[in-house]
Amino acid sequence: MGTVRKIEVNPITRIEGHGKITVHLDENGTVSEARFHVTQFRGFEAFTKGRDFREMPEITPRICGICPVSHHLASAKACDAILGVQITPTAHKLRELLHMGQFVQSHALSFFHLSSPDLLFGFDADPAIRNIVGVAAKFPEIATKGIMLRKFGQEIIKTLGGKKVHPWHSIPGGVNRSIKESERDSYLKEIPTMKGYVKDALELVKGYLQEHKDEVSTFAPMKTSYMGLVADGFLELYDGDIRLRGARGRIIDEFPDWAYADYIGEHVEPWSYLKFPFYRPLGYPNGSYRVGPLGRLNACDDISTPEASEELKLYRQAGEEGIVHDVLYYHYARLIEALYGVERIEQLLEDPDITGSDLRITSNELYPEGIGVIEAPRGTLIHHYKVDESGAITDVNLIVATGHNNFAMNKGVEAIAKAYIKGDDVPEGVMNRMEHLIRCYDPCLSCSTHAVGKMPLELSIVDNSGEILRKIYKD
Repeated sequence: MGTVRKIEVNPITRIEGHGKITVHLDENGTVSEARFHVTQFRGFEAFTKGRDFREMPEITPRICGICPVSHHLASAKACDAILGVQITPTAHKLRELLHMGQFVQSHALSFFHLSSPDLLFGFDADPAIRNIVGVAAKFPEIATKGIMLRKFGQEIIKTLGGKKVHPWHSIPGGVNRSIKESERDSYLKEIPTMKGYVKDALELVKGYLQEHKDEVSTFAPMKTSYMGLVADGFLELYDGDIRLRGARGRIIDEFPDWAYADYIGEHVEPWSYLKFPFYRPLGYPNGSYRVGPLGRLNACDDISTPEASEELKLYRQAGEEGIVHDVLYYHYARLIEALYGVERIEQLLEDPDITGSDLRITSNELYPEGIGVIEAPRGTLIHHYKVDESGAITDVNLIVATGHNNFAMNKGVEAIAKAYIKGDDVPEGVMNRMEHLIRCYDPCLSCSTHAVGKMPLELSIVDNSGEILRKIYKD
């Protein structure tokens, strides 16, 4: 008895990039297997060879229009290592300010624009209203708060980097611009309002999780290890050690970011362009883990800013031994990080160094390789460059945030499919649940791959001979 029918969701909607889901049914109409495929291809590791390493902070942000800041900063950190320099306190804080602007705007986009329609209207609601336009029409205050939060983060990025997308600010050895006192004061005035918007969203998501706690606990349940950067045990998004914590709360390992290759391997499957990173000592798939907001809040001991720290205590009440596994809690974790981002922006803006003029350190050294690791909004991002004696790139390795969650996304899709699909008559709401599972992780597929064009959602039911039995379209 083998697979005789296949259901395909192509592409997945309301995510960044293009991917598809295939569900294989046996002859009894029971799900035998489900997979999440990344169908794009990334070529940055190949075509940047031969370029001067100093160009990389400008080239690599073009990997993605959603997370260019993340690649910009990870690249700059790798270039710092090639030069063998430690940047000035002012440059470090300005980079972190840029980073926090990215976190606030990206998390606002993920929650308010991409995921909130499912939470506000329900997974089974009419797709014609279950979207950001529908949210704006029925819940205008929520939509406005999301837009203003994202605008706040993007304006910080523009102020420092010249534009909201693909900024140019961090350079090898430092940064090229400080922040004016008038600009600092303007953003400080907005902090109380932005905190209020995040707290309102936190109440919304907490209410949803409480009201739907039965579905939350059965929505692709999974217990994994978790990975994220920490500094003295605290949540760290720009510069720290990599920590791996087990499903029961034990710290499995903690190591410096520059040693990542000794601990993280990459498994390859023929049906996806996105690799499957894993913790080497445990092998694949036992060494698979999760990253991103849920992963980071499980990996850390605490958060350094007061209001986010208090919210973390409430959040952990939903977990076993303080570890939260339920995938829908990614939304809650994401908003706690957004609150941390706003608080950290306030701290950085109040620091006297932030308006300083000591922005760059030069160096005549040229080391053969450099590694830059940060926490992108979607998880741990690694840039690793090797150069020749003239500084030309000879080798590039990028492990993108989304890749770390590849195993978990596949297992989650399979769990949803097995729970809801019985035969080839698949309601749209079931398809949307599989898509929402992916949205929880907020994947950025363009960071790992690239494609051209725009496609409608098409679900095809195919028999064993390849004949299409039925097609369902969603524009």
